[in-house]
Amino acid sequence: MTVQDAPASNAPLETTQASTKIPVYWIGRSKDEVYLYREFRDISGDGNPVTTALRIMMAEKPLDHDFFTPWQEPGNLATSISGKNVITVDVSRDAFNSNLDAGMAQRAIQQLVYTASAAASSSGLINSGQQIQVVILVDGHKDYMAFGQVKLGEPMTRDASLVAPLWIIDPQEDVSLPPGLIKFNGRTTDNSRPISWQILQDNGKGEKSGLLTGQTKATGEPGQYGLFSFGATLKPGKYELRVSEVDDAGKTIESSTDTRLFSVG
Repeated sequence: MTVQDAPASNAPLETTQASTKIPVYWIGRSKDEVYLYREFRDISGDGNPVTTALRIMMAEKPLDHDFFTPWQEPGNLATSISGKNVITVDVSRDAFNSNLDAGMAQRAIQQLVYTASAAASSSGLINSGQQIQVVILVDGHKDYMAFGQVKLGEPMTRDASLVAPLWIIDPQEDVSLPPGLIKFNGRTTDNSRPISWQILQDNGKGEKSGLLTGQTKATGEPGQYGLFSFGATLKPGKYELRVSEVDDAGKTIESSTDTRLFSVG
């Protein structure tokens, strides 16, 4: 199935928020699967949020060391939005200077579709209650073969099968938090599955041992992403948070796992 032929499946948009942060999607591996993951990045100024998010996606590195982007920094990048909730992205061909197979090229294009629609929706530039389409032009033209694999120029929508089943929202990678009660937040695509969590502590020699474990449930409307949260009281040190969905047999699903490194103190 190509990106163009993918059905408009359940991939809800981000909600509008008044914030100096902007959502950006990256590619990451979870066991044998390759998914799209979201981070929020700090922005300053009042530039076009869609263009800003896409330039971060193409020119910067993700905060989480487990994520990556196959895009290259483009010489030219411009975006516009029509009254029909269609985002048009016009990017120069130097952005595609990576050698990708068909599956990774498909994920790279969806990375752009997700980031553009997320930035527009969270900034209130489009109606998140309607289907959003993204048209990608290369140097102003249609029919470019992205990474030699995916034909561009026709409207595309989010492919829900490529987004990660679960990810951590807070804390972000490598942040330092004050000692005491720390709140952890995340999101999942399946509200029905329990979420297993584990906090590991670094002993200072690069070795980690389990410190705390627990389970929680996601909340949310049926058909929408679910949100989960839990807290833990931690002393100064270096930690890793690991969250996973749990299957019907009570075992963690390794392909639905996300991790986050952070410090306290």
